[in-house]
Amino acid sequence: MTLAPQPPRIPTTRSHHGDDFVDHYEWMRSKDDEAVIAHLESENEYAATVTHHLGGLREEIFEEIKGRTKETDMSIPSRRRGWWYYSRIVKGQDYSASYRTPVHDQADWEPPNIDTIDPADEFLMLDGNAEAEGHDFFSLGGRSMTQDDNRLAWAVDTVGDERYSVNVLDLQTGDRDESILTNVGRSIMWSDDGKYLFYVRVDESWRPYQVWRHEFRAGSDDVLVFEEPDESYFVGIGKTNSEKYYVIYVGSKITSEYRYLPAENPTGDFEIIWPRHKGVEYAPDHVQIGNEDYWLIVHNRQHPNSELAIAPVTDPQRVETLIAGDGYVRLEDASVYARHVYVSYRKDALPQAGIMRITPSGLSELEPLGMDGELVSYGIAGAGDFDPKYVRVGVSSYTSPARVYDLNPDTREMILRREGEVLGDFDPDDYHAERLWVIASDGAKIPVSIVARKDTPRDGTAPALLTGYGSYEISLDPGFSIPRLSLLDRGFVYAVAHVRGGGEMGRLWYDTGKMLDKRNTFTDFVACAHALVESQWTSHDRLVAEGGSAGGLLVGAALNIAPEAFCGVLADVPFVDPLTSILDPSLPLTVIEWDEWGNPLADQEVYEYMKSYSPYETLQESHYPAVLAVTSLNDTRVLYVEPAKWIAQMRETSTGGGPFLLKTEMKAGHGGVSGRYAAWRDRAWELAWIIDVATGGRARNPRTS
Repeated sequence: MTLAPQPPRIPTTRSHHGDDFVDHYEWMRSKDDEAVIAHLESENEYAATVTHHLGGLREEIFEEIKGRTKETDMSIPSRRRGWWYYSRIVKGQDYSASYRTPVHDQADWEPPNIDTIDPADEFLMLDGNAEAEGHDFFSLGGRSMTQDDNRLAWAVDTVGDERYSVNVLDLQTGDRDESILTNVGRSIMWSDDGKYLFYVRVDESWRPYQVWRHEFRAGSDDVLVFEEPDESYFVGIGKTNSEKYYVIYVGSKITSEYRYLPAENPTGDFEIIWPRHKGVEYAPDHVQIGNEDYWLIVHNRQHPNSELAIAPVTDPQRVETLIAGDGYVRLEDASVYARHVYVSYRKDALPQAGIMRITPSGLSELEPLGMDGELVSYGIAGAGDFDPKYVRVGVSSYTSPARVYDLNPDTREMILRREGEVLGDFDPDDYHAERLWVIASDGAKIPVSIVARKDTPRDGTAPALLTGYGSYEISLDPGFSIPRLSLLDRGFVYAVAHVRGGGEMGRLWYDTGKMLDKRNTFTDFVACAHALVESQWTSHDRLVAEGGSAGGLLVGAALNIAPEAFCGVLADVPFVDPLTSILDPSLPLTVIEWDEWGNPLADQEVYEYMKSYSPYETLQESHYPAVLAVTSLNDTRVLYVEPAKWIAQMRETSTGGGPFLLKTEMKAGHGGVSGRYAAWRDRAWELAWIIDVATGGRARNPRTS
């Protein structure tokens, strides 16, 4: 019998607000300590040994994912300034390559395809496979093209710590400038004249806090354009859709501020649109009506679900409301093009969109874009040109591959450009999705999305996977997944708990799942687990919970509240030691996080509340189910030490159950490994574990067995 690693217990005392917490595993935080690396490697060896019997199932699932995926594929070309831009990926390659080909007929808006593109016209801009060569990890950040379309700049991370280097390619000569900037954030942007490159620097806590201007090939010192001293705010650089203004975004979790500069004057000073006011979030875009310039602004100054307003660029405080706040509709975004504005909003816990027409006198009423289907999400995917004939619309559901349309905003014609392809004998009619409404302990109605094969029995015998997130107002919307089919075809029920703390049901849904109401997120999830059993979708001894990052906190806290509700928990890069992290302002992003969780350093009530739900600190003498924690050594968002400590303490505290496994990617970041084949293998690893825990390895794929 293989014994689990037993790391040494070295006490460290954390003292705040009269409370002394003795932490025996805090020593694992030292990433450069050889003993820490040795422990993580021993955990990997233990996890590999315990799950060795799943090797065949993992390979089977990997082949299912690969066999259903169109390995050689091409994106739908997007037209911009006389070029069609697109990407292609080839069987056997991990990364896509970016190309462009000229638009020969300016009146032709029909995107070319692989059969109509002249190879002589095609230009390879960036091959991810070539760029990744020699690196264990590879991830692209921001990209920017000069307005004359002659130079491409891109940011790249080859470690996983989200600190980027910037390279430049001359698309006419093929000349490259390597690493002209290093240790920077992902946001980059060329000035209109191609002379300057704006970029963002990060501080020691990984906070993007400065905007700089680099003069390309000048040899002169870079110029600091803007610095944000408040550690609870981060910055970004971008441009309005019209490309008339540069904008600097300054934001915390609950407050935002924008500054703008006419693009014709890249060395000028940025001016504030609306000064920051705590709790007020807004997002502007530029719209021209007649000969006048205006800001079109989505903001929450007067309603928590936000409103749409317009104000002159010359007097941004002179505001006129176009769409008033609504308790049932959450406005999220307004994208401006030359003749139309596309508004994204959320209603009935689903993302939706509508059109407003720009006329010489103003904007028309919002015209919703309706799509059929109960659990269907759709949204504006954008357009390349500022005055396009078509705008892209994406439509997704749990049971069918995503569809992409070109919408003619003048005629409302929808042209299907692509329907995702699943190879093999996949038939969407074999699957069914529905919504279950769960009553929480305080009477709130929690939506749960459920998808399963139509022939899955509803008598409590089906295995099930319940997932959720519940933080930062992030919504888990309907979407298709090829790897998920490997669960569904083995008789699994897949359920998504849209718990409070997310954004599915409007701003108040988020507000009542954060700060001193955070416990609602966890009790909502437990209520959803019980409801799945009560409605006979599954049973507690066949129900696995899964969550990643803040979703890892969700499943970790739910595990302590109701360990008997689950037969297993998969926690991916889990935020399971939140109080220790949020107490340390030197850690990446901690100060920014205080608007989400509260400041336990300054507020004893917040300290005690966070301690009451911290998965690590509330582990108890209890029978815990099997637990798998997956993390990455170079993660800068949720440090590897959190799940490492959690698993070690769980083994010590649990009165039975398990096994408790820790799997660490030694050369990856918050998003896990890079490269699609490695990502498929990692997901197959996790799915095999889920299947084994929920069924004892008894579930077989009826389509392959």
